[in-house]
Amino acid sequence: MYITNKPAVAEIAEQAGVDWIFLDMEFIGKDARQGGLDTVQNHHTVKDIANIKAAVKKAKVLVRVNPIHEALLDYPSSKDEIDASIEAGADILMLPFFKTVDEVKDFIKYVDGRAKTLLLMETVEAANLVDEILEVSGIDMIHLGLNDMHLELGMKFMFELLANGAVEKLGNKIKSKGIPFGFGGIATLDGGALPGSMVLKEHVRLGSSMVIVSRTFCNTDIVTDLNEVKSIFDKGISGLRALEKEASKADAAYLEENRKAVVAAVNKIAGTNYTI
Repeated sequence: MYITNKPAVAEIAEQAGVDWIFLDMEFIGKDARQGGLDTVQNHHTVKDIANIKAAVKKAKVLVRVNPIHEALLDYPSSKDEIDASIEAGADILMLPFFKTVDEVKDFIKYVDGRAKTLLLMETVEAANLVDEILEVSGIDMIHLGLNDMHLELGMKFMFELLANGAVEKLGNKIKSKGIPFGFGGIATLDGGALPGSMVLKEHVRLGSSMVIVSRTFCNTDIVTDLNEVKSIFDKGISGLRALEKEASKADAAYLEENRKAVVAAVNKIAGTNYTI
């Protein structure tokens, strides 16, 4: 997945092999919980959905709507927001920051089979209710949101949830129900506090099938020349795909060695002492 509302960038990302173009309409409550941090707050619009849908040929259009809410003074209710997103061309809808089973049920009901449903499990409350949530019919995919969850837990680094086994535990529960899952974001293979190559191998080991290509991979607010953007995407995505293929064919020892390296790296970055 790559987040953008720029049609020209979406076309480049699609041609490079990005599967889903991600539009982010979430803004309700987001500033309060992520204020002051270097996090992306996009507040894309329904018009952006239509523009991106018209720009791409095979990539799916993923839209993160707001958490379940009633109509606000100047913003429609969840049901109306979801209806408008689907009408504009959303193929997949993502529900963020839910804390109850009822919110999941409402989301499934509002989508009503008209698009794929993707839950962004990013609260401690949702993680604690994972068994009950997985009994709800109509969930197509689940993504584990490491950023908000690690903040809520008072952790220093979002990949602590990878190092302490939380991602593996939740992922196994989700996979046991036949539901595809993914987690977090990935920078370039060499970039990020924890190199993307190490994170990608963990995706393979854990059976993850989706990841957000992060702003660090290609920040188009800074890199504005489309030829340069294309070069970054072509090289970067092909590199990720090649390593994914290599890791998928590797033996268990290769992936276990990387897991231990991830835990050691996280311990060093966060000053933690997770068991290797």
